Amino acid sequence: MKVSIIIPALNEEAMLPSLLDSIKAQNFDDYEVIVADAHSRDRTREIARSYGCRVVDGGLPAAGRNAGAAAARGELLFFFDADVILPLGFIRNVYDEMEDRYIDLATCEIRPLSDYRLDRVIHRLINLMVILNLWLDPKAFGFCIFVTKRLFRRIGGFDETIYVAEDNDFVKRGSAYRPLRFLSSAYIMVSIRRFEKEGRFAYMKKGIKLNLHRALWGEIRDREVVKYEFDAFDKAGENEDSSFLDMVERRLLKIEERSRRFSRLQQLKEAEMRQLKPQINEYSHLMEDLGSYLDKKNRRLRRTQSRGGFFSARRKTPRAD
Repeated sequence: MKVSIIIPALNEEAMLPSLLDSIKAQNFDDYEVIVADAHSRDRTREIARSYGCRVVDGGLPAAGRNAGAAAARGELLFFFDADVILPLGFIRNVYDEMEDRYIDLATCEIRPLSDYRLDRVIHRLINLMVILNLWLDPKAFGFCIFVTKRLFRRIGGFDETIYVAEDNDFVKRGSAYRPLRFLSSAYIMVSIRRFEKEGRFAYMKKGIKLNLHRALWGEIRDREVVKYEFDAFDKAGENEDSSFLDMVERRLLKIEERSRRFSRLQQLKEAEMRQLKPQINEYSHLMEDLGSYLDKKNRRLRRTQSRGGFFSARRKTPRAD
């Protein structure tokens, strides 16, 4: 068997069918689907079996992924979460690119299941962060990791003692043997329900806090650093500022255009690293700007200042006699 798809799940009866439908619609047949269920109280297991999935006992995501991998028969392990959707041709494209490029560890572009402009901007920032850090501090998300079974076994799978960000730890350890690659042939559609539950700014601040803690003190192995919930999602809407998002998107496109070629290089020479530095600096500035935008106090202040500037300019304009 070529591919084993592994999905950790907890109370996912609402989201799981969409993912499984998108898998059934693929133009690739040599795969199996394993749902590692963390003792759901709803119909998750029943739905998974109705689609022909194998069901194993799971736990938190790291434990679920390891349990699924232990039962897997495929040469490649594809890790997804229950709230993603695969575009047509996804599995074929990922498999072929990994085979053609001799890749053992990979991720790909993520796009939001949302029409909200801000979500598209945030996901562009996330994709760019992954690309810019491929050689510096490789990261990937647990809902979008592809790895050969031999590399998975070599590094001992996911560390189940880590409370959160176990996916980044997995990629970091795997990259010590085989570099993380960013695939050019595929993208995946991801739910924004965590954005809706926690708020976009709060979610981004949590990510920054996690990365800072990992850089200074190591992996997070208890609940005191940050709160994490495997399920339970509520929605809350936010308004957007179209002109600001237009500006951010234009700047992102320019950074992406200058940076994309680096994702195809096997190694970065010192001169190329110097070329990459301006893109990293520009990305940092964008993150700061977006943080100010998402902070409602700063957002209101910016609008107030903008109005003040407009009226001030009008007062300074001389009147015609």
